Amino acid sequence: MPINELYQHLDPVAFRLGALEIRWYGLAYLAGFVLGALLIIWLNKRWKLNLKIEDIVTVVVGVGFGAIIGARLGYVLLYNADFYLAHPDQILAFSQGGMSFHGGLIGAIIGGGLAAKGLHIALLTMLDLGCIVAPVGLFFGRIANFINGELWGKPTDSWVGVYFETGGGIARHPSQLYEALLEGLVLFILLILLAKKTPPRPQGTFAGVFFLVYGIFRIAVEFVRVPDVQLGYLFGPITMGMLLSLPLIAVGFSLLVWAHKTKRPQRGYSTSKSHQAPTAQPN
Repeated sequence: MPINELYQHLDPVAFRLGALEIRWYGLAYLAGFVLGALLIIWLNKRWKLNLKIEDIVTVVVGVGFGAIIGARLGYVLLYNADFYLAHPDQILAFSQGGMSFHGGLIGAIIGGGLAAKGLHIALLTMLDLGCIVAPVGLFFGRIANFINGELWGKPTDSWVGVYFETGGGIARHPSQLYEALLEGLVLFILLILLAKKTPPRPQGTFAGVFFLVYGIFRIAVEFVRVPDVQLGYLFGPITMGMLLSLPLIAVGFSLLVWAHKTKRPQRGYSTSKSHQAPTAQPN
C-alpha cells in the first residue's frame, strides 16, 4: 500500500466499548508512561542507584499528571489564548485536541520534580532518567498524530507525500512521521547508547543531550510542517515551535558544559535519605 493512501485506512479510534471510545492518542500516552517506567527501572538496576520501585512509579505518575496538565495549558496559553479566553469552558475539553510539547515538558519537570523532592530522590539524576525515556513517548505521540491526520506538513511532489483528509486534497509531507523518527527513534537510540556506559555519565549529561538534540530536530522539521492556522508564521519563516525550541538548545548546551566541568556522579537518593537507600559501593 503506497504511503500516500495510508490516511484513508486509519481510524483515530483504536476500539470501542459500547459508547466508550478508546483513541490511539490516549493509548500513546499510556504506552509512553508504562514503557518509560520500565526503562527507568532497568536503568536504576544498571546504574546501581538503589531506587525503590514504588518510588520510581510515584515519580512517573507525577510526571504523567504534570505532562498532561502542562501540555494542555501550554497549548491554551501559547497557541490559542484568544479562543480560550472567550471560551473558558473549553479549556478542559481534552477530547477536542490541543496539546503542546513544550508545555508538557515544563509540566513533566515540575510534576516529577515535586514527587522526587518529596521522596528525597536526586533531582538531576531523575531528570536525566526522564530525558532518556522521553523519546519513547514522543515516538508514540507522533505516530498518533499521524493516525489522527493532524499536524501535517507542507505540500510536496515527493514520493513520501500523503493525502490527508483535511489537507486540501494535495500531497503533504508526513511531518508527524519525520518527528517520530528524529525526536523519537533516533534520539532514543542516541541516549540509550550513552546510558549503557557504567559507571554512568555525569549528572546533567542526558538532559543536556535531550534538550539540545530535540531542539535541533524540532526546528528542522518545522521548516516542512504547517504552523497552527490560528498563529501562522510569527515573522518570516519562524513558527512558534521554532521559537520555543531555541531556549531548549541553549539550556541543553549549557547543561552539557556544566556536566563536563562538574562531573557530578549519578546517585539515587539525596544525602538526607542515604541512610534508607545506601549507594552501592564499588567492588
